[in-house]
Amino acid sequence: MQIPPRQLTLDRAALVVIDVQRGFDDSAYWGERDNPDCEANVAALIKRWRERGWPVVFVRHDSTSPASPLRPGQAGNDLKPEATGIPDLLVTKSVNSSFHGTPDLDAWLRANGIEQIVVTGVSTNHCCETTARVGGNLGYDVYFALDATHSFDRTAPDGTVIPAATLAAITATNLDGEFATVVSTADLIR
Repeated sequence: MQIPPRQLTLDRAALVVIDVQRGFDDSAYWGERDNPDCEANVAALIKRWRERGWPVVFVRHDSTSPASPLRPGQAGNDLKPEATGIPDLLVTKSVNSSFHGTPDLDAWLRANGIEQIVVTGVSTNHCCETTARVGGNLGYDVYFALDATHSFDRTAPDGTVIPAATLAAITATNLDGEFATVVSTADLIR
């Protein structure tokens, strides 16, 4: 999905890098994915944020499911190499929203006077979309870097397989203008 270029006014926005973990490389478990450029775009955003001296938040999903490749103690729980350096904050969670983890993301953002967040990571239509929705509901100015997220094909209740790219387009449509502003990596690194 091509996003038209946008002029942005960013003021020390926090980059929220969600669940960029090795376990999501397990296609036998998750299925087919979209956006092979996701991790490179996340890395470019992290680099640009650090150049600006702006806050970077990593979020790690610690699954409670015994079968999940994302459960603690498994190699899949580790962050991917693109999530480089030490974040300003590491949030761990076992649900979709990064605002429902430890430590409390909302409290940390407010304590640091941060009113804008940029959402990136995995997966577009789950943890990233949920974080953007909750962030918007909490009053943050949310930017959703669609090309710095990726999703997986999903089977609908009627058995139809919905391609990951379609799910990403639906997420962008659901979020833009109501919960977030959907942007590209290029918009954010200008």
